[in-house]
Amino acid sequence: MKTIVGLFDNFAQAEAAVRDLEQAGYDKGDVSVVANESTRTGVATTTDNDTSAAEGAGTGAVIGGVTGGAAGLIASLTALAIPGIGPVLALGPLMAALTGAGVGAVAGGLIGALTSAGVPESHADYYAEGVRRGGTLVTVSARDEDAEEVMRILNRHNPVDIEERAAQWRTTGFSTTTGTATSVAGSRARVGGETATFGGQTAVASTAAVAGGSRTVQAGEQVAVPVVEEELRVGKREVETGGGVRVESRVEERPVEEQITLREEHVQVERRPVDRPATSGDLNRAFQEGTIELTERAEEAVVQKQARVVEEVVVGKEATERTETINDTVRRTDVEIQPVETGASAGDFDNYESDFRSNFQTTYRGNDYNYEHAKPAYRYGYSLANEGRGADWSSVEPDARRRWEERNPGTWDKFKDAARYAWDRARSKTNA
Repeated sequence: MKTIVGLFDNFAQAEAAVRDLEQAGYDKGDVSVVANESTRTGVATTTDNDTSAAEGAGTGAVIGGVTGGAAGLIASLTALAIPGIGPVLALGPLMAALTGAGVGAVAGGLIGALTSAGVPESHADYYAEGVRRGGTLVTVSARDEDAEEVMRILNRHNPVDIEERAAQWRTTGFSTTTGTATSVAGSRARVGGETATFGGQTAVASTAAVAGGSRTVQAGEQVAVPVVEEELRVGKREVETGGGVRVESRVEERPVEEQITLREEHVQVERRPVDRPATSGDLNRAFQEGTIELTERAEEAVVQKQARVVEEVVVGKEATERTETINDTVRRTDVEIQPVETGASAGDFDNYESDFRSNFQTTYRGNDYNYEHAKPAYRYGYSLANEGRGADWSSVEPDARRRWEERNPGTWDKFKDAARYAWDRARSKTNA
């Protein structure tokens, strides 16, 4: 994450910048505003009853009941009193850094709040002075890839060129407690930074090098220099890939035709003339009453349906596993502590530096670093010889390795040849 900072002379410009940030999709929770108390009297604010908004709200009170124009942002600001600056109005993460457990209980100055957000201390001093003089400060915590867009949005609303403004203040007697800031040419909205980076800096005498400036370490005081290293953690989550099937069943009807033979009975009655002598059988049935019934019968079709399973559709899922290689980069803060040489020995090192550069070209040819990376090791070996540590390298190296690794972990084997060469050159000078 990066912190982008812009100072505005006009509160309306700051409010317009915040509104554009919100319209661009940036979270309100990542935006901070700190304005001088005088801003409230410089903005026309009205209540719903068109009466003047109450002024002089107590420290820690939220100013509310105002609408329209710049009053929309004013309404959400909280009143605070900051030592060295006076009454201010604030919102966002910076307000949380400025206050303690209760709203209005000031826990630290504006400079401390800005530096904790990654702004170099020298620039934080300038921005605090800008607020004290009536300006409005806007800070945005943005992802690295969004930093350029945030700077463009802030720069559209004419923020103060802090370097130029600080130069004007210095002509009237203004001075910082942190020294002159390193200028960033052509930029008004500034990138405060991610974390303080100390790689490649040198601690000189009692001055600790820090990002954006330096300060003197007093007797009995300690300065903690963080060594920050990122870790890559890879997890996994389930997502829908868009593939799959949907199985639906539906009923279809189709006509069928079958043939069947049916039998029917029909009663036939026939009278036919007969002329023959009566037989005994005829005589037995003669003159007897009786009834003969014949019933006609017929077959009819009987239809029955029987369901049969003729096919099955089987649906299931099969899980497979694959190995994916994740390529990314992680960062680590390297802190190099170099001994400081004074007097003749320091000048002697400069006299030998051309020799050390030649040795570097020969010894470290084909490596992916340059002489400036190895120079601290040459200086370290040279200083060991001037300290008179041991008569031969084998007696010097164990302690030299330990002291080097304490300050530059894991790098002794990479640069020990440079330290040994400088030690030999210094020893030959001493013995000459």
